[in-house]
Amino acid sequence: MKLTDTFIKRPVWAVVVSMFILILGLRSIFGLPVNQWPRTENTVVTITTSYYGADAATVAGFITQPLESAIAQAQGIDYLSSSSITGLSTITATLRLNYDASKALTEINTQVNSVKNQLPAQAQEPVLTVAVGQTTDAMYLGFYSDALPTNNITDYLLRVVKPKLDSLEGVQTAEILGGRQFAMRAWLDPDKLAAHNVSAQDVSVALSSNNYLSALGSTKGQMVTVDLTAGTDLHTADEFKQLVVKQNGDALVHLEDVATVTLGAENYNTSVAFSGKRSVFIGIKVAPTANILTVAAEVRKAFPDLQSQLPAGVTGEIVYDSTEFINTSIREVVKTLGEAMIIVSIVIYLFLGSFRAVIVPLVAIPLSLIGTFFIMFLLGYSINLLTLLALVLAIGLVVDDAIIVVENVDRHIKEEGKAVMEAAMVAARELGGPIIAMTVVLIAAYVPIGLRTGLTGALFKEFCFSLAGAVTVSAVVALSLSPMMTSRLFKPGQEEGRFARWLDRCFDLLRSRYHRVLSAGLDSWPVLVIFGFILFLLVAASGMTAKSELSPTEDQGLVFMQVKGAPTASPQQMERLADQAFQISKTEPEYAQMFQLTGVPSLNQGLGGVLLKPWGQRSRSQAELILDLQQKWNQVAGAKIAAFPLPSLPGAQGLPIQFVITTTESVQNLNEVAQAVMNEAQTQKLFWFSDLDLKIDKPQATLVVDRDKIAALGMTQADVGAALSAALGGNYVNYFSTAGRSYKVIPQVLQVNRLNPEQILDYYIRTPSGAMIQARTVAHIETSTEAESINHFQQLNSATLSGVSSLSQGELLAKLDSILNSVAPSGYTSDASGESRQFLQESGGFVGLLLFSILIVYLALAFQFESYRDPVVILFSVPPALFGALAFITMGFASINVYTQVGLVTLLGLITKHGILIVQFANELQRAGRAKREAIEEAAAVRLRPILMTTAAMVLGVVPLVLASGAGAAGRHDMGLVIFSGLSIGTLLTLFMVPAMYMFIGTTHHQEVPEQPLTPAELEGTR
Repeated sequence: MKLTDTFIKRPVWAVVVSMFILILGLRSIFGLPVNQWPRTENTVVTITTSYYGADAATVAGFITQPLESAIAQAQGIDYLSSSSITGLSTITATLRLNYDASKALTEINTQVNSVKNQLPAQAQEPVLTVAVGQTTDAMYLGFYSDALPTNNITDYLLRVVKPKLDSLEGVQTAEILGGRQFAMRAWLDPDKLAAHNVSAQDVSVALSSNNYLSALGSTKGQMVTVDLTAGTDLHTADEFKQLVVKQNGDALVHLEDVATVTLGAENYNTSVAFSGKRSVFIGIKVAPTANILTVAAEVRKAFPDLQSQLPAGVTGEIVYDSTEFINTSIREVVKTLGEAMIIVSIVIYLFLGSFRAVIVPLVAIPLSLIGTFFIMFLLGYSINLLTLLALVLAIGLVVDDAIIVVENVDRHIKEEGKAVMEAAMVAARELGGPIIAMTVVLIAAYVPIGLRTGLTGALFKEFCFSLAGAVTVSAVVALSLSPMMTSRLFKPGQEEGRFARWLDRCFDLLRSRYHRVLSAGLDSWPVLVIFGFILFLLVAASGMTAKSELSPTEDQGLVFMQVKGAPTASPQQMERLADQAFQISKTEPEYAQMFQLTGVPSLNQGLGGVLLKPWGQRSRSQAELILDLQQKWNQVAGAKIAAFPLPSLPGAQGLPIQFVITTTESVQNLNEVAQAVMNEAQTQKLFWFSDLDLKIDKPQATLVVDRDKIAALGMTQADVGAALSAALGGNYVNYFSTAGRSYKVIPQVLQVNRLNPEQILDYYIRTPSGAMIQARTVAHIETSTEAESINHFQQLNSATLSGVSSLSQGELLAKLDSILNSVAPSGYTSDASGESRQFLQESGGFVGLLLFSILIVYLALAFQFESYRDPVVILFSVPPALFGALAFITMGFASINVYTQVGLVTLLGLITKHGILIVQFANELQRAGRAKREAIEEAAAVRLRPILMTTAAMVLGVVPLVLASGAGAAGRHDMGLVIFSGLSIGTLLTLFMVPAMYMFIGTTHHQEVPEQPLTPAELEGTR
């Protein structure tokens, strides 16, 4: 008794199994989280160390280098990069994908602590921050006012808004961007200091000594305890004004006598604008384990209440919400899912011409898809763009099993005149082996991707195993419910209408003509076999010549902007440049709004983004707008502005191309090589925007001290340095408290007294005798040109060539590498960061992955067919399918990327199903006594209709993917194109090449015992 017979004889069993699948699937849907991507941990640890007043070379040598050497010893770091600019060292440790962030942070913190004693005494403590998950904030909230200054808005946000947002479930942190936090600023007047015989260092010492936080303790009597405190600290600007900085005889010199004391801001270097209005942003970072859609919904739900509580004159808006793209993408995929189901249903009816026959696949499709959610729930997956894409493709796969069952039952009824029950049992028995074999093959094809490490494995593991789960559920349905339904729904001569009879005549005519053409082709089968090997060579050639990239660029409705000003640009100049970019952007018809940040990550840099109207409300794509805005932004004088898209896949940031040149040579030598590489790249027109992060164009003034004069006055170098640093550095002395919070106290000379380097020579320094002398007495100014920043990559001096290009990543990186080898002497190497590094890490192993998949499929087939040769016959269908897909890729309709790579592996599983149907039936016919050629000809002819039906269902089912547009359409289009073209061309060629290969090496089965037909007793048991 066959298993399929059991479900036909006991229909309740089949219904119960199906109901279990339905109930478990429906229950699982509501327990699955919804995300944009499968969960990955992209962790970046940033170590920032401030050294106020120090130049880039000093920061690099005394802070960055010792910290880098120590941090590099920590495990789990993919690459280490750093930037040293005036007053600040920033070291970025990018961890390997999915490495334990807590473990890495602990190790890095330990290594940082081990070298703290090597850092300059004046340097601040290194600050470690860790970002896990998204590299950019999920949302930006903007707050602005025409009445209140920025520091007042910032203080309110810190006290009221930020704590409420931080408390929302799933919010990792709500970070203030462009804020100006309160600080007590003592703006020193050098002339007044000199008049009162006071130095800037005297002021710093006075602030440190007289703004002192005391912790006295408490008294403890026999019966009473009283807490004690001392009013040794200051709280208001008036109190600071009255602070005594020196006593000259009987006269007291107060701080207000030598400085203007105001409640100002910590720094004035950064600013934020929302649609041209100066604002303060709050960026929402989502916790790695949280559902980004739920978090965004919670923020939106809480935002009206926050708006209602804002101070008078302050306005708050949601500036940017990345979940709009995610939600739109998900809606598009769900829409595609519905379109595919409708198309497949129509295809089934057009091939069978029977509504009764259509019912079986229409029940199998939603049942298999719903059951897949239970598999996803067991595996801990989420509903995301890739698992939904898997379900779209699954429609064409799960319907295959039901189609071949329905077609085989229909054939036995019409052509062999069997009773419905007998036809159902015989057809199910014949197809039990092929259905299991096809299921195993599809699952086997995806095993290598599931085992792959890196970004491709992390992202597409859920895609592959969700698709494998759908195929598994489909096989269960096809072996249980589908045969039972055909035995109950089908009738002898069912729906023998004019349309059904016309379809049968058409397919009979097509089959007979195919049989004749195949028979003629097999007369010269060696030619077909040789043609197959030629296609294999063409596949290899196409794979090497096709353009390659990490992923196609998605239209996310956002054009990102990076702006760099002149090396001497002031904050006010950067604001003007940003405003010019805004004025250009808002004239675009597709413009919705814009956000900008200046002074980030350094004083003469900035970034921003132009948010576009919804996809249905604009006529131009994001790519077209990027080109248009780039041309217009190039006209902004005094700035270099890049327009580029955000990365399509998680884990990268910055411009699409980031080519890193590293060396142990000096920065000056590195700059010559980097400039030569960029000049040659521009000559070859490889970029339409490019920039180097190494620029030796920043004027620097050096105070040269006369050591002999210093010694003659009884002074030391430290005396000079400390005195001038106290005046110019802008370092904070200590903190003061007000309204329950503490803020910095910062003395610094007025801006009017530090407009140019020569003014420092007018500052006064106290000698050991107490006399005040001008700095020009013992020093003079020398000017030079230095690097804006000193950058390291993997602890080596580095220069990164970043840019945007119309060329593919693979082609461009290869050309840049070739240029570097031609222009650089020995000792220079290339590397990559950002999206370029992801591409290099993910692109190398695809050929091995495909061969591994073929090997796994071969072993699965060998096990199923108990033959070493039959699997080779079946796999001979793979080269024509790959050739069909790669032909369209080579012609420029797509590229080799993670989507097309997974599509090619999917194609491997799809196309082998045709070979399985033909070879399995041919073997059965041989066992029944047919000659080898007769068996393969008849098997191919008989299986022609189900092969064409399943191919049409799959090919037409992915048409919505091929024609996709809007949010997230690029990846869907590329995968759909691969399957559409590969399966169409592959099926056409497979119908001739597999029989030819069967004639060449197919196993002879004449001596094997054929499967016995149903006995009268078995037939009786069905009644």
